[in-house]
Formats: sequence, C-alpha cells, structure tokens
Amino acid sequence: MSPLEAIDRMAGQPVLVIGDMIADIYLYGNISRISREAPVLVLEQSHERVVAGGAANVINNAATLGGKVFAAGLVGDDSGADGLVEILSGRGVDVRGFVRDAGRPTISKTRIVAGGRTTVSQQIVRVDKESREPMPPDCERQLEAYLSQVLPKVKGVVLSDYGSGTITDGLLAQIFSYCREHGIPTIVDSRYDIFRFKTVDYIKQNDAELAAAVGRQLETEEELVEAGRELLARMEAKGALITRGEDGMTLFQKDGSVAHIPVTDKSEVYDVSGAGDTCVATVILGLAAGVEPVLASRLSNEASGIAVRKMGTAVVSADELRSKFR
Repeated sequence: MSPLEAIDRMAGQPVLVIGDMIADIYLYGNISRISREAPVLVLEQSHERVVAGGAANVINNAATLGGKVFAAGLVGDDSGADGLVEILSGRGVDVRGFVRDAGRPTISKTRIVAGGRTTVSQQIVRVDKESREPMPPDCERQLEAYLSQVLPKVKGVVLSDYGSGTITDGLLAQIFSYCREHGIPTIVDSRYDIFRFKTVDYIKQNDAELAAAVGRQLETEEELVEAGRELLARMEAKGALITRGEDGMTLFQKDGSVAHIPVTDKSEVYDVSGAGDTCVATVILGLAAGVEPVLASRLSNEASGIAVRKMGTAVVSADELRSKFR
C-alpha cells in the first residue's frame, strides 16, 4: 500500500479518543506601561483565543486528518468547556461524551502573551487551573454509558493520559475488555504512569518518557533499542513507537523487528507543542484503516514534522499530509 492510498483509507475511519481534555487559553495584550504598584508590565488586553489541548488536541488532529471522531472526557461547566465544544463540534466531532461536572473547572493553561508595535510578542506567564479531586461516581457512570454506546461503532481507540485522572481503572477495564474481544486496536500516550495501561496494543512515548519508564539514562542507540524492547515486553503490547526529536521515530514490534524512521525535513522547528498528539491521531487512523504499523508510523512521522513547523498547538490536515508524498 502506498502512503497516498493509506491516507485515503484513513478518511472517515471511526475512532474514539478518551482522556484529559485541556483548554489552552491565550490572552494577548499590548504593553501599556510599568505598574505603579509593582515593577511589572501593565497590558491592555487585545483578544483571547481558546485552543484544544491535551486529549482534545488528539481529537482535533484526528478530525482534520479526516477521521470520524468520538470524544469522551470530563470537563467543567464553564467557558473553557464551551470553547472546546465549539472547536471540536465545528470539526464534526461527536462531543456527547463530554461529561460536565459543575464542581470542577475544565483543565486550562492560560498563557499571557505581551507585545507592542516595536516588540516581538512573547509569553510572560502561564496560569494553570485544575481540580485534583477524583472523578465523581455519577460522572464515571455517565462515561461508562457513553462508552457502551460508542465502542461498537469505532475501529480504534486512543487513551490520552496527561495525569489528570480521567481514565479511571474502571473505564480502562471496560475499554480493554471490549476492544480485545472485538479486535479493535488501542494506543496509549501516557506522560506519567505508562504501566497502568499494560496489555494495550500500541504505546507512544518520547525518548525521555521511555528512559523514565525503564529507570535509566539512554545515551546510545543500543541502549534505546534495549529499553524499547524491554518496555514492549513489560507492557505485553504489539508495538511501541518512540519519538526521538531530530532523530525521528523508532517502532518496536512484538515479532522482534525494529524500524527506524528518520526525519525527512530538518528545516526550522518553530514549536513542538502538541506534536505527540498529532502522532497518536495519525497512527490510530492508520491502524483503524488496516494500514501496516510501519507505514502508519511513517505517516505519523511526516504529520508530526508538519505540526512542529507551526506556532503553538497546531493541527495537520489530510491535504497537508498528502502533499508530503506527492
């Protein structure tokens, strides 16, 4: 199968993304003066922008790449949740799996960006907002009910874990049980506790996360290969895709094969924010379409390369990905 054929097959594939939804909020202001109260800038706010972050960025990318996406996660009953719903529903995403909890805020990362007519705009501070309370039982029951309705409709599942507790043990067991029984591929991207997801089909980690998982520094190619194989065995997975920055990606498979996928375009990298989300979205659409894992990984490598050359948390379209292979 050629890359272009694979991209065409990815169109319309139904996938579920469940995880920690984050509203990336950007507040832009023009520098007015120095405050009399403290030696800080006073900004006159010019505009505000909400961007889908965390698992919501995976969803956004899967949608722009042509997938039919079902979204499940816990959000607050606030403007952050409203912003995510507006963005994702505008992409055709099924957001009925967004369970709202009025007792908590939507996870948000508010970046205040300052600039002026003669200065370059730059981020001066970030304010994070998140509840550390466990998911209420009634919210978990609502997510369980949504999963029961949606899992029979999908051909792939992404577990996007940013450490905020959306993917509970109960929900994880429900997903794994159904997907194993019906042969639906699953992939996890977990920043903090990868071993919670043992027996997932595919793992996506970056090289630093891999080093943390195996508990040692990985300074050579041989050490990375050994660690990748160790992670794959301990997770009892079919494949592990390790992203390596300018060194591309390496895919480890259960049959013992190791595929190194180099970066094809080393032009200037503007921002790596969200590139891992683009990677996971591409891989799951490929797997859902029956694309071989090595080719799905190659497509994700190219998609991620497009994303890092855009400012901020960005999405990649199917047409942009096709252009890399024409």
